[in-house]
Amino acid sequence: MADRCPWCGTDPLYVAYHDDEWGVPERDGRALWEKLVLEGFQAGLSWITILRKREGFRAAFAGFDPVIVAGWGEAEVARLLADPGIVRHRGKIEGAIRSARAWQEVEAREGFAAYVWRHVDGQPLQNAPVTMADVPPETPLSRALSKQLRKDGFAFCGPTTVYAFMQAAGLVNDHLAGCPARQKVAGLSPA
Repeated sequence: MADRCPWCGTDPLYVAYHDDEWGVPERDGRALWEKLVLEGFQAGLSWITILRKREGFRAAFAGFDPVIVAGWGEAEVARLLADPGIVRHRGKIEGAIRSARAWQEVEAREGFAAYVWRHVDGQPLQNAPVTMADVPPETPLSRALSKQLRKDGFAFCGPTTVYAFMQAAGLVNDHLAGCPARQKVAGLSPA
């Protein structure tokens, strides 16, 4: 893909993620929770590290079923801390379990997808950054969503992590203006 966003480099796994997943509007509450948790695990690491371990995370976290994960306790934390297929960080593991419990409450109240998408009025924001320098690390919207998530019990969801989540989940289209994936992703949004 000519003029692809440069952040994905040339690693085939990263390129496929850029071309086929990043920025695609996600409307499934479980899948949104998975993306949020993985972004939280990424904090302080490179995204390629998480991509390389994503299948390990999916296996370790019961397919990112928040109903299952919400019931976990110290035995599961200990199991996950011993699992080399994931990022073994006690705080992030415990945060994922707390976030699963928060997800259940939000899901029962209004649906997690509706909860997330209302922050952009249900429609992806179509940015057109020209260079990577034009892409902010966080925005007023990511700060507002981060504040709401934390208030409702979610963990590892600061404004920068939340903005990366918003980009990955397609709430924001931050593919560069010259990137062919930008138009493809924009075309996936309902009119």
